[in-house]
Amino acid sequence: MKIWTDICVNLTSSRFDKDRDDVLARAIDAGVTRMIIVATDLEHSMAAVELCEKYPQHLRCTVGCHPHDAKTMNEEKFTLLDALLQSPFAVAVGECGLDFNRNFSEPNQQIDIFLQQIELAIKHGLPLYLHERDAFREMISILHQYRGKLNKCLIHCFTGDEQQVTGYLQLDTYIGITGWICDERRNNDLLKAINLIPNDRLMIETDAPYLMPRTLKKKNNRNEPCYLPEIGEAVANSRNINADIIAAISTLNSATFFDWPVDMNAIQGAV
Repeated sequence: MKIWTDICVNLTSSRFDKDRDDVLARAIDAGVTRMIIVATDLEHSMAAVELCEKYPQHLRCTVGCHPHDAKTMNEEKFTLLDALLQSPFAVAVGECGLDFNRNFSEPNQQIDIFLQQIELAIKHGLPLYLHERDAFREMISILHQYRGKLNKCLIHCFTGDEQQVTGYLQLDTYIGITGWICDERRNNDLLKAINLIPNDRLMIETDAPYLMPRTLKKKNNRNEPCYLPEIGEAVANSRNINADIIAAISTLNSATFFDWPVDMNAIQGAV
């Protein structure tokens, strides 16, 4: 069986409250045995660490604040995030970054909170788990300023074009691809850009419970990590390679990025 790694599961979402354990069981049955729980604020960061403690074989997490929630942050919360980052299950700072699409927090607030999280990542020697929407120029500018100090960076849920993927790759950024690639209504730019991503920078994700792969045609619009192979197949088709290769390289890249070792014998056996 292929070994899949889902680098973005919002498992602390209330949409999973009734069947969270079953969701994990379905993922594991589908071969998605490694998952990164992504946090968006202090409360979700705490819950993510607790879930990792419950399922240490299958889960790791990020700790941080999404740009939508920048306005909720204060000094006390940053102190608590700092403490949470000492957990062995906390493998990246984030989901952090800039989102100028809806501006649920003011742009200046977003930038300030983002910069503080960059400093946390530097302090702990951890990667940055990035969110960016309609803020490409600002994001690239900030990352260039800190390039020599940062561990590694991942831009998750990349949906951009060739120019944007080139900009991120020039900073040695890893790229996460979601079920957006399965949506023929809006995946044109992504399909053109995806072949520019080197094998050693590519990862895949569901962003569950969001971004259900349109190709699955499910009546229930709640995405789950068990659907990751559908995304893997779409990525494989776009790159004209076997899905086994996508499963292997994305898992190996996640092992490197998150410093979460994987059984190499199992990977080789799966391919």
